[in-house]
Amino acid sequence: MTTAVVIVAAGSGTRLGSRAPKAFTPVDGASMLERCVTSLNEWSIECSLIVVVPEGWVQPARELLTHSRHPVTVVVGGAERTDSVRAGLAALEPGVQHVLIHDAARALMPTEVFDRVLEALKQGHVGVIPLLPVVDTLVSREAGSGVPETMLTGDTVDRSSVGAVQTPQGFKAEELLAAYTKISGDFGDDAGVMRKAGHTVVGVAGDSRGFKITYPEDLLRAEFLVSGSTHTRVGTALDVHLFDPQSPLWLAGLEWPGEPGLSGHSDGDVVIHAIVDALLQAAGLGDIGTHFGTDRPEFAGARSEVFLARTLALVHEAGYRVASVGVQVIANSPKIGPRRLEAQAHLCALVGAPVALSATTTDGLGLTGRGEGAAALANAVLHSR
Repeated sequence: MTTAVVIVAAGSGTRLGSRAPKAFTPVDGASMLERCVTSLNEWSIECSLIVVVPEGWVQPARELLTHSRHPVTVVVGGAERTDSVRAGLAALEPGVQHVLIHDAARALMPTEVFDRVLEALKQGHVGVIPLLPVVDTLVSREAGSGVPETMLTGDTVDRSSVGAVQTPQGFKAEELLAAYTKISGDFGDDAGVMRKAGHTVVGVAGDSRGFKITYPEDLLRAEFLVSGSTHTRVGTALDVHLFDPQSPLWLAGLEWPGEPGLSGHSDGDVVIHAIVDALLQAAGLGDIGTHFGTDRPEFAGARSEVFLARTLALVHEAGYRVASVGVQVIANSPKIGPRRLEAQAHLCALVGAPVALSATTTDGLGLTGRGEGAAALANAVLHSR
């Protein structure tokens, strides 16, 4: 293929207040990254996709993007945006002539903008960026000044001479790769890299729907645009089991060799049990005992993943989809940290939505503090379909 799209999805999401990396944060039930790729499924151009994600998120990204009609390569990004773009460019296949760099945080950018950028490249331009007209009044201010009490240093800036830059930014692949070999440091965008290397970059019309999702209010705006309105329901649940040294330990859908298991009618997986209960509560469908209680002999000794799969089907039938799940393990052991990312990725795949996993202890207090058992607390957010 002669066209490649590099989707930069390695941001932390700190300003968004997300516990997961920004690109894995849901927008009305589907992550920003999923929405980017779903949009490109409708793009008429045959292309390859290179997705750049944080360390530990390669497998979750692959599992989320199985619906892509374009071939997808997932690579690990770096500490800064420029590092992440370098990682994406290193994965380009031979023969690529045009490369478009797109931020996953601009999840709602329509494919018409991709068309405009690519068409300008085919007309012979080396670098192309989408631009929006600036509608606010602009003033110059003293660098580093805060608001309020900002020192104004000049006259009002002529809005006709500036534009708001968006992505995807398109480039001739050979020239962009060469430009990256010449520069060092971090750049706010790839057009800056090209200009630093001496190239001219032109602009095409952007689209207001391609705004960057950075703060919580941006996420609300994006959800409204996707659904018009969102009916949200939240469920919270706690599950507790005693340790049973005679059983294997299943936690977060994974086996933990060498650790005492948890007693229960099934495999005692408190993490999945808490998630199941939170989902059922949010959907108004009772609780785990209602559907998988001890009066159901067919579930004796069953893996908890069976409960989760059935619960997700019930939630879907009730008219909801899972937006996100947060779950915290409360126990002295096992130590979750060494396998947290593995367990979190597995849960994301099972639930089909972002799942944030954490762990804590009770400083020696109570059943878990005495090492007699383990507990898990889960919160589930559902959106109407």
